[in-house]
Amino acid sequence: MSELNAVLAHIDANMDAALERLFAVIRIKSISTDPAYKADCQANAEWHVADLKAIGFDAAVRPTPGHPMVVAHDRSTPGKSALFYGHYDVQPVDPLELWERDPFEPTIQTLPCGTKVITGRGSADDKGQLMTFIEACRAWKAVTGKLPIPVSILLEGEEESGGVNLPGFLNANADELRADIGLICDTNMWDAETPAITTMLRGLCGEEVIIHAADRDLHSGFYGSAAANPNRVLARILADLHDENGRVTLAGFYDGVPELDPALRAQWDTLGFTAEAFLGAVGLGIPAGEKGYSALEQTWSRPTAEINGMGGGYQGEGFKTVIPAKASAKVSFRLVFDQDPHKVRAAFRQHVMDRLPADCRAEFIEHGSGQAIRFPTDDPAFLKAREALSDEWPKPAVFIGGGGSIPVTHQLKQSLGMDVILAGFGLEDDRIHSPNEKYNLVSFQKGIHSWARILDALSR
Repeated sequence: MSELNAVLAHIDANMDAALERLFAVIRIKSISTDPAYKADCQANAEWHVADLKAIGFDAAVRPTPGHPMVVAHDRSTPGKSALFYGHYDVQPVDPLELWERDPFEPTIQTLPCGTKVITGRGSADDKGQLMTFIEACRAWKAVTGKLPIPVSILLEGEEESGGVNLPGFLNANADELRADIGLICDTNMWDAETPAITTMLRGLCGEEVIIHAADRDLHSGFYGSAAANPNRVLARILADLHDENGRVTLAGFYDGVPELDPALRAQWDTLGFTAEAFLGAVGLGIPAGEKGYSALEQTWSRPTAEINGMGGGYQGEGFKTVIPAKASAKVSFRLVFDQDPHKVRAAFRQHVMDRLPADCRAEFIEHGSGQAIRFPTDDPAFLKAREALSDEWPKPAVFIGGGGSIPVTHQLKQSLGMDVILAGFGLEDDRIHSPNEKYNLVSFQKGIHSWARILDALSR
């Protein structure tokens, strides 16, 4: 513990230098989706390699068909190993006119409430978050000359633009990157005082369906009632996706969906979450999912079928009385536990075909898929990490679920066979992906502390 206390003191004494390094990274315009910033992405990767080499890592820029990866190792300490993943690329800054300051000129700003924040694109997602881990490693090396456990680092340059080259890179370098546990810092805390480890993430199945009827748009006076109307056909098909209790009606949809573990539900019940507050923030008030489940369970541990977009017929100014030749919809399914996205896709297509009139046809376009992932909350590494986080923050750390998907977690599990501790220090109001992105200064400093503690805990 004396070594850990010395490391924590070193972090606090050198916060100004840590902030300068973070500012230097934020100033690099590593927008991965825009080819105009290709050189900036390369420069950011090279910056990290130089920085990691400076603290004793064996680091290199590793090319891919897109933006490069950064791979670094420090395996001089014996023990169970960890692979840390982060991404150095950022989202575009548009619309620029909504930024209060230059998005690539970071500052420390004091909000009206007195909270100090770091501003700039990537300050939270993910440059500020990944630097919490690197700064923790830096402090351990400065104080003790070594890390508590063997550590590898993988920094991606295309997370914000689809990450198409990551799966192939992981598969090609699996032996080099494999470790006992994965670490990711790209998630949120439960609230500003309560750290969280995300142990459940939903998978995804995306489908687009196009219903074709007549060979052209038809006059609704001449053909009304006699001709099939794709809008009406599609509306009925989509309406039949749910029953009166909010359950999805696809055949076999709930295969692989068990009831939530009572112990985990009991922990979630202590979080103080209310549907009224959650939905009230967006102008709603009544949970619309499956009856019999709380809004938190609906978003974290139950699957969904959502209609994300619909189109058919004339939608311009004024009015045009036509029966359209086609109508389309984009539908996504958020999946949980052991649901198979391929079976869900097949069931949706069968659902459509079973309701399709004989003189209409359906066209389907696949929009990606991925399985849900969950990690064992009783695993010693997860318990040690939760204890370490609880020692740092005002309130004990909690295991939470996530309604969205983080594909890299499944890829690390699939390609490298690793469970992943998702411990991030973002807050809901960090405005990631939006103008005026910010990162709480306390989150940055205590995030460094937290990783220093977790590395120490995993060594025992």
